[in-house]
Amino acid sequence: MSEHKGAQAYLELNTAARSWRYTPAADALAGHNILVTGAGAGIGAVAAKTFAAFGANVVLLGRSRQPLEQVFDWIENNTATQPVIVPCDLEQLNADALEALHDAIADAYGALHGLLHNASRLGPKVPLAHYPVDEWQRVIQTNVTAPFLLTQGLFDLLDAADHACVINTSSSVGRQGRAYWGAYAVSKFATEGFSQVLADETETSGRIKVYSINPGGTRTGMRAEAYPLEDPNTLPTPEQHMDLYLYLMEGPLEGKVLPATGAQLDARSWPKLGSL
Repeated sequence: MSEHKGAQAYLELNTAARSWRYTPAADALAGHNILVTGAGAGIGAVAAKTFAAFGANVVLLGRSRQPLEQVFDWIENNTATQPVIVPCDLEQLNADALEALHDAIADAYGALHGLLHNASRLGPKVPLAHYPVDEWQRVIQTNVTAPFLLTQGLFDLLDAADHACVINTSSSVGRQGRAYWGAYAVSKFATEGFSQVLADETETSGRIKVYSINPGGTRTGMRAEAYPLEDPNTLPTPEQHMDLYLYLMEGPLEGKVLPATGAQLDARSWPKLGSL
């Protein structure tokens, strides 16, 4: 066995993989460079470790350095990939920070094969009539404006890859509005629109595929914040969803059927290989 064990070293992932609907090759993402926002916790941290375990160089973007360093250390200790930490508060994202990020990725990798917009802000669960304006602006900035800015600022790096994948994280309340979900629900409706517009604009070239994924109820800190009385053990772990993320990020292979760009996917119920 080699020094770098990759997915073999990820116990929770190996356990979850027993029920996956798609099993990628051990080096499925070798040569891929993928940026993950919100990479310090929850689905973002799991996706970053999973992508690296299958061979990708991962750019870890998040608000706080310490949790990013924990993910970085795991990747360095268990894979032969080249992760990069980018501490960035998406509420404060500006042109200078975006230019620096672009140049760092261009210098280190040359191209970007994947962009997972995972970071989200929940905001308060109160009626719209009483929703704080400052909280509204913070949620929209983090969940809508920042993904737009990142995609626009890094677009040439995505376009430079033979094939690239942009995944936008949606929600059930972004497909059917629900009382008291306020700016979060509205932001996820915007996420769906952003995905569809970007997919339509890039469909002709065919190099960039765009998807929205609704993870559904998942065992994360944000879920616990939204549903404090819920038993987390009744929910799937983020690792149980990683087959879909790997399937999309891996890109086209001979005999593989990818969803049409712009597709709305649900992590709990996406179709099996060959039926997409």
